[in-house]
Amino acid sequence: MTTATINAVKAGLSRGWIEYRQSFGSLQDLFGYFGSTAIFLVIGIALGGEQMDDTGIAVGAMTMTGGIAFLMTMAGMTTVAQVLATEREDGTLLRAKALPKGMIGYFIGKSVHILLVTTTSLVFMLVVATLLIDGFSVDGPGDVLTLVWVFVLGLLATAPIGAVIGSLVTNPRLAMGIIMLPVMGMVMISGTFFPIDFMPQWLQGIAQVLPQYWIALGVRSVFLPDSMLSVEIGESWRHLETAGVLGAWAIVGLIVAPFVLRRMARRESGARVQAAREKAIQRAY
Repeated sequence: MTTATINAVKAGLSRGWIEYRQSFGSLQDLFGYFGSTAIFLVIGIALGGEQMDDTGIAVGAMTMTGGIAFLMTMAGMTTVAQVLATEREDGTLLRAKALPKGMIGYFIGKSVHILLVTTTSLVFMLVVATLLIDGFSVDGPGDVLTLVWVFVLGLLATAPIGAVIGSLVTNPRLAMGIIMLPVMGMVMISGTFFPIDFMPQWLQGIAQVLPQYWIALGVRSVFLPDSMLSVEIGESWRHLETAGVLGAWAIVGLIVAPFVLRRMARRESGARVQAAREKAIQRAY
């Protein structure tokens, strides 16, 4: 590893930590990062300990399980995509490109920032939900370990997808609307909020290709009892398959995403950034 690469890695780690701290100084950033967490907590607490039919599982606990899986998916895909679209327009990406190994530092900085913010949001959600929602808890170190590796692999699997989507979006003000269409479609068919055993076989097959399905399955294995296996495909939590599919998505993504980012960075120039800013000003008026 060259000196320039080492310096870029150090700069990226430092940048990620600084951006994480700055997130707590902006109400807009706080709402953007923790708004979904607060919404799921309010819904889960409101539903309380009401039972789902004869399963003995609290509706609030089931809601929070889906909320955690949703948070992991959104952090990896929509947050990354929107950040890339915004920072391409404001010139941040161009400035990173101008530095030696700047894209490495940029990628590491964004990864650290999103990882820290998502971890903070997840821990906050877990603590509040455990204290205030009946039937929601983590039973033992084994479940904690499962949640950690599902979380890490889930982010590694979805963040590159977000990077690819973000590289295709040219208007950051429309980014969220454009991004949410495919993301919500994948969320709805991938069992984020409910098992997919009732869906047609062909749709189940599509869902099991997506990383969202395996993230949601891994999260359910942590918080729901084994009695829920009767409605899961194969009546198993399939931890080995979960690790395999998420790992495969992560490997492919980490190969493809840097190529896409480098290609996007090569296309950036001062003239393109200035033109984007002028368009943004025109849209504002």
